[in-house]
Amino acid sequence: MTQGVVTDNLVLRMKKDIHHKDYRPVIFKDSTNGFSVLTRSTAQSNVTEKWEDGNEYPVVEVYISSASHPFYTGKEKLVDIEGRVDRFKAKAAKAAELRNKAAAKAAKQQQRRDNKTADDKTKLGDKSAKSDK
Repeated sequence: MTQGVVTDNLVLRMKKDIHHKDYRPVIFKDSTNGFSVLTRSTAQSNVTEKWEDGNEYPVVEVYISSASHPFYTGKEKLVDIEGRVDRFKAKAAKAAELRNKAAAKAAKQQQRRDNKTADDKTKLGDKSAKSDK
């Protein structure tokens, strides 16, 4: 007879040979706050750690868990392992600097055009004044 679960006189049978053979207890450890949970997994790890029950289990390091994720904790917490936020901020600062330089250059060019137009009007005014004499 195959194993199964009986619920309301209905037997649910599980299929045989569809699960991994290395499905075993593993400790998942949050590297940001040290939170650990023992569960079953096929995740591979060479590192082991002694659990509360006295047995040693493989340890898989994770960067975010329910203990550190803002959705579950209700806190805005930034976890940036690869420096992505710093690179983004550096890019944004450089882009803002380039925009400011471009705006200053455009303003300077406009000022030159305005000065040239004023000079041209003055010169034209001088010519018309000489021709009137």
